[in-house]
Amino acid sequence: MRERSAAVLAVTVVVVAALAAVPATVAAQETRTGGTVVVERGETVDGDLTVTAGNLVVRGTVNGDVTALSGNVDVTGTVNGDLVAFAGNVRVSGDVAGSVNAASGTTILERGARVGAVESASGTVVLNGTVRRDAVVSAGSISLGPNASIGGDLRYNGELTRAEGAQVQGSIIQSDELRVGPAPVVPNWVGAVYGFLVNLLLGVVLLAVFPAFSESVAGRARATPLLAGGVGLALLILVPLLLVVFAITIVGIPLAVLGALLFAVVLWAAAVYGAYVVGAWLISLADERNRWLALLLGLLVVAVVTSIPIFGGLVQFFVLLLGLGALSLTLWARYRGRREEPTRPSQRGRGGDEEPTA
Repeated sequence: MRERSAAVLAVTVVVVAALAAVPATVAAQETRTGGTVVVERGETVDGDLTVTAGNLVVRGTVNGDVTALSGNVDVTGTVNGDLVAFAGNVRVSGDVAGSVNAASGTTILERGARVGAVESASGTVVLNGTVRRDAVVSAGSISLGPNASIGGDLRYNGELTRAEGAQVQGSIIQSDELRVGPAPVVPNWVGAVYGFLVNLLLGVVLLAVFPAFSESVAGRARATPLLAGGVGLALLILVPLLLVVFAITIVGIPLAVLGALLFAVVLWAAAVYGAYVVGAWLISLADERNRWLALLLGLLVVAVVTSIPIFGGLVQFFVLLLGLGALSLTLWARYRGRREEPTRPSQRGRGGDEEPTA
């Protein structure tokens, strides 16, 4: 039996690792890290590209936005989106279809560069290429080279030097109150890890405070998954409709707001219970019964699968329905049991909930 349990657990670990590899492969084209990241000439990245590196060099084509946290950013190729850079130095000599949005020590738009717009908060800004729309710049030193061409307005804060031949089709506006530059970048994995830890904390609280009830939720979901999912879907449709009906009446607005907040908390708990059910089912394949392992494994599997485009969203939705339905059915069963308890003999000791195995 121990050998069988070990084998099934090993298979589970392999499955989780394989699932983790799927989103990693998908994300490899979108997120890159390293000392120097290069999009080579002739290479095409379809979709957004996020880079954390010492140096970023774009010689090829990126069909999406480029977001970089880097020491140096050098674009000689094509970006068919926005370039958002937090860097020591940003140099563009290629094409950027969208905006160059930079917070840097130096931002240089070289001769021959073509960009949609410029928004930069830098120590030094040199514009000597083509800006099709507006340029908004806050810097200690701002230089318009002889080949500079701005199709819209130039709004700036700093010391401006304009070479002969530099063209600005719109207005030149000086303002001491300009606030420009990109918003801080938070990598996607930070949000994913935060969400996992918050859900894990809620799960620990639920299992520690309501161990028998949590076990009943998991058991009901495993016993009647279709019923639980159907009830979850019905509640997900009906409860918001009822809240809207309450909100229509002036008297019912406070109840609708309170109900919406309560339902949001219930949905959060349902999502955690749904993941717990998945984990409990997985470890049951190895004849194991450990609620803490089930919680951790379930949340991990759901988090990994959720990162898979399209498929992950469907899985997350079904897990929510399963958890919501099982939670609601268990609450209803407990409510009915308490109503019937005064009319029947007490059966404590034989019919009570047993503590799940820790």
